[in-house]
Amino acid sequence: MLQEKLKNHKIILASGSPRRQQFFKELGLDFEIRLKSVEEVYPEELKGSEISDYLSELKAAAFKDTLKSNEILITSDTVVWHRDTSLAKAADKDEAMQMLRTLSNDWHQVITSVSFMTSSTIKTVHHLTEVKFANLSEEEIEHYVSSFKPYDKAGAYGIQEWIGLIAIEEIKGSYTNVVGLPTQLVYKTLMSMAS
Repeated sequence: MLQEKLKNHKIILASGSPRRQQFFKELGLDFEIRLKSVEEVYPEELKGSEISDYLSELKAAAFKDTLKSNEILITSDTVVWHRDTSLAKAADKDEAMQMLRTLSNDWHQVITSVSFMTSSTIKTVHHLTEVKFANLSEEEIEHYVSSFKPYDKAGAYGIQEWIGLIAIEEIKGSYTNVVGLPTQLVYKTLMSMAS
């Protein structure tokens, strides 16, 4: 249905994330993947969604002046925000374990921003999901990090993995947002752009 509405547009997904690519397939979209390396650095004073908005737009800016008039480029960025701190991707096992200790028995926010860029405009939207972790034992944290090596994920965890089954007590907001893409918001935004 969405694909039919977008038949005069070409969708370009600028993401190497297999989870985001899978969501686009499940939305029934034909899309092309284009990747550019971007150094993900943001001003220190930014907080929460300001960080993910900034980084999503930074990723889009790498493609400026390369888009044809019928192309829609989509970039995104996910931030795990906890106690006024952004938990980015963990550099190693120790850092991943420390992040999960911090998240244990507490609420945190997962914010994903998505930018839609055409040859003439850019629109950025974001969704915030609140997630409550149960109290995790050291053994559970060790098992998860050793088995799943979640170093490519903000906050050092993937909700769709084992830890999501045993640790998530409560969730307020979009589940797919925590996986890495607020699909309902993406669908709604693309539908509005297709008209």
